Amino acid sequence: MKTIKKTLSFMLSRLTVTATLILAQMGLIAFYILKLTEYGEWVQSLLVFGALSMVLFVVWRDDNPAYKTGWIMLICLFPILGGAMYFFFGNKRPAKSLKRKLEPQEEKHWKDLAQTAGFDEVENTRIRETMGYVSNVCKYPAWNNTKVDYFPSGERMYAKMLEDLKSAEKFIFIEFFIINKSTMWDGIFEILKEKVKEGVEVRIIYDDVGSIRNLPKRFLAELKNAGITVLNFNPLKPFASLIYNNRDHRKIVVVDGNVAYSGGINIADEYINVEKRFGYWKDTGIRIQGDAVWNFTVMFLNMWNAFKHTEEDYDRFRPSTNAEFLRLEQGMVQPYGDTPLDDENLGENVYMEIINCAREYVYIFTPYLVIDNEMMTALTLAAKRGVDVRIVTPGIPDKKLIYRLTRSYYTPLINAGVKIYEFTPGFVHAKSFIADDKVGVVGTINMDYRSLFLHFECATLMVGCKCLQDLKADCLETMGRSKLVELKDKGRRRGFIGLMIDSILRVLSPLL
Repeated sequence: MKTIKKTLSFMLSRLTVTATLILAQMGLIAFYILKLTEYGEWVQSLLVFGALSMVLFVVWRDDNPAYKTGWIMLICLFPILGGAMYFFFGNKRPAKSLKRKLEPQEEKHWKDLAQTAGFDEVENTRIRETMGYVSNVCKYPAWNNTKVDYFPSGERMYAKMLEDLKSAEKFIFIEFFIINKSTMWDGIFEILKEKVKEGVEVRIIYDDVGSIRNLPKRFLAELKNAGITVLNFNPLKPFASLIYNNRDHRKIVVVDGNVAYSGGINIADEYINVEKRFGYWKDTGIRIQGDAVWNFTVMFLNMWNAFKHTEEDYDRFRPSTNAEFLRLEQGMVQPYGDTPLDDENLGENVYMEIINCAREYVYIFTPYLVIDNEMMTALTLAAKRGVDVRIVTPGIPDKKLIYRLTRSYYTPLINAGVKIYEFTPGFVHAKSFIADDKVGVVGTINMDYRSLFLHFECATLMVGCKCLQDLKADCLETMGRSKLVELKDKGRRRGFIGLMIDSILRVLSPLL
């Protein structure tokens, strides 16, 4: 009986119904396009000519080469349908509606993100220039007078975050890709309800697609009844469009402008290991206290005001306490956001800068190693010039196709000298880099096309901070619990059919 109820619930869920309607629309489009070919050879020739013109247009476009290759392959295999699909869904026009809302808001508040601290304490010229690029071109300043605490697991971060939420006096901003009805959410929600009663302003942004499967129907009503204001980002509607590819994958918590949290951790029980889905869930997060919190505050407010169609004075959200003592902290901290709406591939650029400036080592945590040619070149070249490059990937996958795709990149990396570790106790969801004890990143940005080019993301660049030693120690401890991958390992031999499957997956990965 329970199985029948579950099946009916799934079939009648908003996700299933919406996905079915979208697929039906795409099917109708395909049907009518093919129907056109029955009107004569000249119509078919015209459609084929249009498809070939579309290929030339794809080549001309200033897009990522992997994205171009996927569409060119699809159009060549299915000229008429492939060309039509690119025309309707592949040229990123839908994102313009998001851009019209968000870009003016960001431009209006670039003045609130002025670079005030100097970079004199950063010794490495390449790192200093990278920080200048993030600040000057991408408008996210670097700060000193900031303290960063590193968390090697979601449960550790969660415990400290609850303490900070309880201490809120003015406002709480929460932004997550996934919010599930869970023990973790219940603990947060109880505090938020009490804080609203005390007069604290609480705002929540969550991604509709990320959260759609596990939130009750009355979730929005519950929040509103509790006095919490909510933004459901880019809600899924029953209309075929690639706009749904642009998700809010960020994880941000800001308390009174004094403290911020970020990292790979969402609000669901697997992230704090209350629920075991894929073995032990390995994630990372950070707590920022001091001046650099402002970047996250502005990030949140820009998203909120752009889609809530409101405007307000950001100055009232500046820190409410004096953080003079933080000036004793070492290093500089630079939170930044990456957007799919511009031509700046900030997330990937920062990752590659860290790899390219490394002299001794680079340690990387990533759940999805689905890399483009530029990243492959950076990693293999670093290893060939003598840098100790190590990458930790999951031992237990959450998505089997992506896991297969991840493993398909092992051979060229290992042949170049890169060491790859699979975390045997479970799933690695962390997105962290560290190089030479000097520079590191903890954030939400995966090493795959979707995260690097389609999602709204955020991360924190840390240079010369004490917490980098904690990140390094966690990397080494995690590698000690992982299996070093060797090419002779059983299961690495794919055979001809396996190679063909992997090749197809690589070509289509940007479109998945």
